[in-house]
Amino acid sequence: MTAILSIIFPIYGAIAIGYLAVSRRWFSAADMRVLGRYVLDIALPALLFNAVATRDLGEVLRLDYMAVYLTGGLAIIAVSYLWFSVAAPDKPRRAIAVMGASSPNSGYIGYPVMLLVFPDLAGVILALNMLVENIILIPICLILMDLSRPHDGVSIPRRVGGILVGVVKRPMVQGLLLGVAFSLSGLHLPEAAGRLFQMLAASAAALSLFAIGGSLVGLPMRGNRMRAAQIAVGKLLVHPVLTAAIATGLAALGWIVLPPELYAAVILSTAMPMFGIYTVLAQELELEGLASIAMLAATTGGFFTLSAALYWLT
Repeated sequence: MTAILSIIFPIYGAIAIGYLAVSRRWFSAADMRVLGRYVLDIALPALLFNAVATRDLGEVLRLDYMAVYLTGGLAIIAVSYLWFSVAAPDKPRRAIAVMGASSPNSGYIGYPVMLLVFPDLAGVILALNMLVENIILIPICLILMDLSRPHDGVSIPRRVGGILVGVVKRPMVQGLLLGVAFSLSGLHLPEAAGRLFQMLAASAAALSLFAIGGSLVGLPMRGNRMRAAQIAVGKLLVHPVLTAAIATGLAALGWIVLPPELYAAVILSTAMPMFGIYTVLAQELELEGLASIAMLAATTGGFFTLSAALYWLT
């Protein structure tokens, strides 16, 4: 248990410091947005580029890991879509619920956790998660959101195309793709440039957790608490349980057998609370209250569920 607390305490300690700093007005909510943008647009893209560009592509592109992570993500999207078709039959709430249950915070929380548990693999795991999330899983959720709104005169293929273009424009995706291109080129990153990227990458973990904590202050708390609790349960429990069942089933069939570290990493990755921009995206459908309650519940509840997952897997 001491070993588990040594991993979880720094993560939630940094989140608590961020919350305290904003609640005591040492920092403002606007400051958290600036820090969040730095992490999202500079630190994480540098981390992803460095993780991929400095390794052989065959070492980074673990298709076995990606297949399990993708299958687990598609499974939770399908299960949560069916569940919330009954629990939240209106399309906007269903779309927000599905996104909350299926979109882990791989960058702001997942990476710091992996850095403490699997320091040599943390960057690669983040890159693999980001590939699957940004190319397939998150676009599916954004498409569900888009389809829940009326768009007079705009065809569905054009709307989907716009979403995919928006995904490619994200700095994290561009950093990841540039890293892949650099790795394929066979070039070696100059030492000075490598140190720069390492320095920027090192700033991601602490600042991301600090920004997550600060962003929890002042969230709108008006919404369906029961539905928000269901979203949090889907994210923290159902998603990793489905992924564990899929990974175990594929291994039993002899189709995909992940090494122990990657097996633990894929389940831990899906056990993270939902990503930080969840409430921002929910504002587009005027459901930020529901999303805020779900994110607060998942972030606080994650202390216990992640501790249990770490105890089981490590």
